[in-house]
Amino acid sequence: MSTEPEAPQSPQAAAPSGERPPDHSGCLDPLAALRTPDDPPWDVHLTGTVFLDIIFTGLDSAPVRGTESWARGMGSSPGGVANMATALARLGLRTSLAAAFGDDHYGEYCWDTLAHGEGIDLRLSRTASGWHSPVTVSMAYEGERTMVSHGHEAPADAADNTLTRPPRARSAIAPLTPGAPEPWVAQAARQDTLLFADVGWDDTGRWDLGGLTDLAHCEAFLPNAEEAMRYTRTECPRAAAHALTEHVPVAVVTLGADGAYAVDSRTGETAEVPAIAVEALDPTGAGDVFVAGFVTGTLAGWPLADRLAFAGLTAALSVQEFGGSLSAPGWVEIASWWQRVRTLPGQDLAALRRYAFLEPLLPEATRPWPLRRAVPTIGFGSGR
Repeated sequence: MSTEPEAPQSPQAAAPSGERPPDHSGCLDPLAALRTPDDPPWDVHLTGTVFLDIIFTGLDSAPVRGTESWARGMGSSPGGVANMATALARLGLRTSLAAAFGDDHYGEYCWDTLAHGEGIDLRLSRTASGWHSPVTVSMAYEGERTMVSHGHEAPADAADNTLTRPPRARSAIAPLTPGAPEPWVAQAARQDTLLFADVGWDDTGRWDLGGLTDLAHCEAFLPNAEEAMRYTRTECPRAAAHALTEHVPVAVVTLGADGAYAVDSRTGETAEVPAIAVEALDPTGAGDVFVAGFVTGTLAGWPLADRLAFAGLTAALSVQEFGGSLSAPGWVEIASWWQRVRTLPGQDLAALRRYAFLEPLLPEATRPWPLRRAVPTIGFGSGR
């Protein structure tokens, strides 16, 4: 039975007839050699909440109660699940997103940015009448961030039936919630969709792996070190990764400034890649970009160590700009970094060889690195 998407129900859902969405992949399709006429319509399908992110950067310290702090920089972008959707699309993957959008200006801005700016397929998304967009204000300082969010649950009629009837896709991101399995995850697994598990902080404080029932359907689980250790009751993130492979074939634990560690229980292979040293402007969404890089490498069939290195590289490049979605790198940014980094004096040539596998894939670098392409505000009028 076909699960192709129905016609868009929002007037903003598709580009005008004959118009192609912009391509941010640098004319590179990482799955080109693997594609066949029988492929699913999408490489990755996502569901979740889209926020409007407002990010303040250049703060010297955390805001102090009773005082006013001035930030040296500010950016606005779609956030939440949009971070990962944008990162995947910019890496050349055909990306579908099912989400509710508010019918306010924030919602219109987020929809337009994702559909027309990034070429993300929103035919399974809906605009909810009378519902305002969730908003997150993020303050970046001292290499970390503090966030304040506001929003209400989307109206029931804005939920899409793909939550129970997921579309055909090569892969999907399964957002795990303790004690709350998503019905679509098991069905997607039955459709041979490769599932990657993403998880947030457990506000219940129980950290019970048994409560993450959807993990049984997933190919890979990608928590950070703190989450991994809490779930496995271990005191070492590497030990936590090995413990997680009792529940999922591939465990990837991000180690912050120390990089990432991964274990594949099917092959017994392990991989560890150090982080790339960069000047961080805003860490918002770096974890989402890391997942997008790992998904891309997995779908392309790369070795575990290459997938891990690529994920770390994309995350490192993302923290040099404002915002989680607007900072996600595409192939041109990656090529620009590779071209630039090899000319810098004092480079560790052995460390650079870790990324040499990318060289045959990269387009010609046409812009200098580092790049700045995130916009500072929601948008100016056409006459300004």
